[in-house]
Amino acid sequence: MTVPTFRASVPKSHPLLIHSLSSALPLTDEASKKKRLLSCCASSELNPVRPELSFCVGTHLIPHPNKVEKGGEDAFFVSSYNGGIIAVADGVSGWAEQDVDPSLFPKELMAHVSCLVGDEEQVNNNPQILIGKAHAATSSTGSATVIVAMLERNGILKIANVGDCGLKVIREGKINYSTSPQEHYFDCPYQLSSEAVSQTYLDAMVSSIELMEGDTIVTGSDGLFDNVFDHEIVSTLARYRNVAEAAKALANLASNHSLDSNFDSPYSMEARSRGFEAPLWKKILGMKLTGGKPDDITVIVGQVVSL
Repeated sequence: MTVPTFRASVPKSHPLLIHSLSSALPLTDEASKKKRLLSCCASSELNPVRPELSFCVGTHLIPHPNKVEKGGEDAFFVSSYNGGIIAVADGVSGWAEQDVDPSLFPKELMAHVSCLVGDEEQVNNNPQILIGKAHAATSSTGSATVIVAMLERNGILKIANVGDCGLKVIREGKINYSTSPQEHYFDCPYQLSSEAVSQTYLDAMVSSIELMEGDTIVTGSDGLFDNVFDHEIVSTLARYRNVAEAAKALANLASNHSLDSNFDSPYSMEARSRGFEAPLWKKILGMKLTGGKPDDITVIVGQVVSL
């Protein structure tokens, strides 16, 4: 499914910015603090002439093979507010068993993130509070894991995540920082929900790190991190200077691994470490539990640039 890249001024009432299959978004325009402009990233915009920092962002989303027609159940949002905002929500597919569309909850959650991000009185540039306000305003039935990262112009990146969406910082060809997934047990992550008994913004893992010009952040749903190793992320980023191309390459790599039953993925390795075993026919043949995990895959690559 081809989905357009948003390249226009987006009013505060705009419902959401999601499912852009491939785009490069420079989060560097001073006026976009209120308008949240999205446009193509030109190399001249990366000229380091001021100490303030922002993101140049590329995005790519690949739906689960069985969910292509409706675009999958992930949702994401990017904004140029302040130094830049990146958010990803991953809908919990189990709701489909109750005839509930699992994509509605994460889409609405991200829509409210979009509307609230510039509300300094309510949010005050705090991603944990932003998650809480957006969750409280979401009325759709369902649940989702979520991560929100907010960059200050001074280079401080504030992160809040509930569940197993993740973020990694790559500096000088090495993983400098990674969020940690939150889970009740294997394959059951923490999640925000329409149900009373669920996690809330108070359960979010909160962190703050200092970024430098030239750092790259990779944010995504578990469809990326369950299928791609850290060293593959680093080596893939090293081959691309364009953030949109890098995001697309990582998403394609994750998709290929997810459909490969012989690939010893991060997901299968974790499953074995938790005591899960291969099907009987594999065990008879002396084979171990392997394979990727088919899933929706959202990848957002952000390059830290000077304004």
